[in-house]
Amino acid sequence: MITQTLIYLVIGLFVALLFINVYFRIKVIKVYKRLVRNEVQFDTSHIFSKKKMEEEIIPRYPDHADDIRKFVHQMQFSVQIASILIVLITIAGLILKQ
Repeated sequence: MITQTLIYLVIGLFVALLFINVYFRIKVIKVYKRLVRNEVQFDTSHIFSKKKMEEEIIPRYPDHADDIRKFVHQMQFSVQIASILIVLITIAGLILKQ
């Protein structure tokens, strides 16, 4: 009974991971296209460091500050959610293995 419940939980978490991935890709790609169209450039280190983003990129592209912040927020949130789901799937898998 518990094993079957855990299997359904893992399947549900996996489906949630796929859904969240698709959902955020759609949201992120819209903002990303606007940034690319306007030639806004920054690297991964700016996405994960708010201070660095605010000091280096926002002053360079003040007209696109809202899109930059929205893109960075969506990327960070999607990484956090994916990480949580992966940990939960791994824990459930370890429990099933026992």
